[in-house]
Amino acid sequence: MRFRHPDGSIVHLAYCTNVHPAETLDGVRAQLRDHCEPVRRRLGRDRLGIGLWLARDAARALTSDPASLRELRADLDRRGLEVVTLNGFPYEGFGADEVKYRVYKPDWTDAERLSHTTDLARLLTALLPDDVTEGSISTLPLAWRTPFTERHAATARHPLVSLAERLDALEELTGRSIRIGLEPEPGCIVETTADAIAPLTAVREEIRRRAALSAPARADTAPAGGSPAVAERAVAEPADAGRAGGRSAEQAGPAEAVPAEAVPAEAVPTEQAVPAQPAMPAEPRPTQQPALPHSGQAPQPIPPASPGLGDRSAPGTAADRIGICIDTCHLATSFEDPHTALDALDTAGIAVPKVQLSAALHAEYPQHPEVQEALAAFDEPRFLHQTRTRTAGTLHGTDDLGPALSGGSLPDTSPWRAHFHVPLHAAPAPPLTSTLSVLRDTLALLVGGSHPRTRHLEVETYTWQALPAALRPRVRSQLVDGIAAELTLARDLLVDLGLKELP
Repeated sequence: MRFRHPDGSIVHLAYCTNVHPAETLDGVRAQLRDHCEPVRRRLGRDRLGIGLWLARDAARALTSDPASLRELRADLDRRGLEVVTLNGFPYEGFGADEVKYRVYKPDWTDAERLSHTTDLARLLTALLPDDVTEGSISTLPLAWRTPFTERHAATARHPLVSLAERLDALEELTGRSIRIGLEPEPGCIVETTADAIAPLTAVREEIRRRAALSAPARADTAPAGGSPAVAERAVAEPADAGRAGGRSAEQAGPAEAVPAEAVPAEAVPTEQAVPAQPAMPAEPRPTQQPALPHSGQAPQPIPPASPGLGDRSAPGTAADRIGICIDTCHLATSFEDPHTALDALDTAGIAVPKVQLSAALHAEYPQHPEVQEALAAFDEPRFLHQTRTRTAGTLHGTDDLGPALSGGSLPDTSPWRAHFHVPLHAAPAPPLTSTLSVLRDTLALLVGGSHPRTRHLEVETYTWQALPAALRPRVRSQLVDGIAAELTLARDLLVDLGLKELP
């Protein structure tokens, strides 16, 4: 779904397909047939945006077989679907009976996370609609908090720097700009938007440092009339060019991913190669979060970057490739104030390539027995439902809803919020409610002004089948109805903010 902002720019609205996860390419195409196209038809629209989730196996199938990628793109077009954003957070197994901590692996200290995200970026350049030149990918916010030391932080930073440079190369080769958003999540080393500022500033500093060091060499080696950046990169070996129909990467059509060899793949520095930086305290972290069973470590702070780089880089440069994906459920669960969060990101010059529209579970009076009973119905075995409360300015939390309900782990004199993505259009029955008001406030700040601060919006309620039994969709058509209702609510909010829905 597309909307025209009063400033003339286009804002995209999609829903994320991790609500019906599939690990294989065949499963992805079945999603389009069984869920996505029926949602579009239920809405009565000629075109529907989807935030595609491609698990490891599906992504590898597409990167290794250009014909399959062309078929997927044709399938999207045929069904009236379009993709401008991918969900790159879950790597695999998101449809398993128990996901829990597994969703945080591999993290950004593992080279596989860089490889997978690079593949997703290459694929997205081929899946973007013909009239769209900007795409976005949301990803893991570095890592789960334990074990995570200053050395881990330095190790995680370098793949992000390399990724930004690869995205620059992709744009030079394809004319399409892909940006990445770290998605702060409760329990992760980047739990809040405030936690993201130091590591992302450090990434930006390193990108600029490397660019400054390489600039003289690039100028010396650039051929006359050619781009020095592209000149330094091999496009494809003959065998790979043959797979793309014998054409170079610059000539590849919109439904052909750039060959991996066309994208620079610098070796990721080992953690020993990176000096640790002194720690800097961030906002208070939850004081009641037990470490994972295999580790006794307490949460560790992110090493800081040098101050003074609050200016925003122009879009399309490596320094602006890595930003934040704001998930409004996560924002609310950690009791972040949207105004404060967005002002801080603006001051630091951190971009917001993507926003996920979602709502958390809210209990105003958790000490009441009837509230505890209502919350217990949402304590299920598949996903983590990190639970938070704020007292006297201090954030307290547990890794899951069950420990919070067991007594003694969380103060119960202030409201609780749980990381459970509840349907946007249907708040839980009293005595519970949702944080939809936080979504509304955040959306107004992001797209309600004279210019949008993001152009990619994605409804992400992946927990439909984890809801209490009485609330779960029993048949496919009920899920289609629910997703359509969420998108209708989001559409109405955008229209109320002055945006105009386009055909």
